Amino acid sequence: MAPKDERVRDFLATRRAKITPDMAGIPKGGGARRVPGPPREEVAMLSGVSVDYYTRIEKGDLTGVSDEVLDALARALQLTEDESAYLYDLARTARRPQRARRQPKVAAGVPQQVQLLIDAMSATPVIALSRRLDVIASNALGRALFDMVFTSPTRRSSASPPNLASVVFLDPAAARFYDDLDNAAAACVRILRAQAGATPHDKQLIQLVGELSTRSTDFRSRWAAHDVGVHRAGRKTLHHQVGELILGFEELSLDSSPSITLSAYIAEPASPTAERLQLLATWAATTASAHP
Repeated sequence: MAPKDERVRDFLATRRAKITPDMAGIPKGGGARRVPGPPREEVAMLSGVSVDYYTRIEKGDLTGVSDEVLDALARALQLTEDESAYLYDLARTARRPQRARRQPKVAAGVPQQVQLLIDAMSATPVIALSRRLDVIASNALGRALFDMVFTSPTRRSSASPPNLASVVFLDPAAARFYDDLDNAAAACVRILRAQAGATPHDKQLIQLVGELSTRSTDFRSRWAAHDVGVHRAGRKTLHHQVGELILGFEELSLDSSPSITLSAYIAEPASPTAERLQLLATWAATTASAHP
């Protein structure tokens, strides 16, 4: 009997529940639906597969499913690019479960050249994130901007990197730091869910998700929704000692270190935020000289 993967089952079921008849282009009919979303028969029809075959897939069995069928499922369920990538990651694990265990380690630090690059961007706050959302490096301005993250009691020890998801869900100070904590929480969960699909046997990621699920009802509820996504760019409002900071951000990937993402935060020129960043830079420099 083929193995069943609960992640596949729950992901496809939650994606199907998000599809309305209008979205699928299917007449609503006269009767009320018993469950959200179209029934399996309609998704199977839209995907061009039999009902029995789609039912097998949605019950968690992706073994032997071709890329063509995966593409058809993604279209039928109207998956985003990130959700489609997650579905492919789940299928890759189902096809080659032993090879899936031999995964590259998630970065625990940055190479010296990357640190030099970060430091050279001295006018811009920059932090380096692992795929588990550990803050593994920063420049002086990035360290000053995210001071509450680096000093958070959620950090296991001074030798261990702080983790953004742990701060967002477990540190009460996060509600004061993030203007939109709900959006920050949603982003953390989507990123971790995507990473769980790419590296399903990452023990530290499994431990992190387990701890957050145990200690945070909010995280547990969001994790069960199976939402997937990658943060690439946007805007954030942060509340800092120097005042309110309205910042754009860009996520920068590194070909030489694909497991590391650089988050760079940008202020509009001549804006109050730009002035406050200059004040923050002065404060950071003063702190660094006092505590080299």
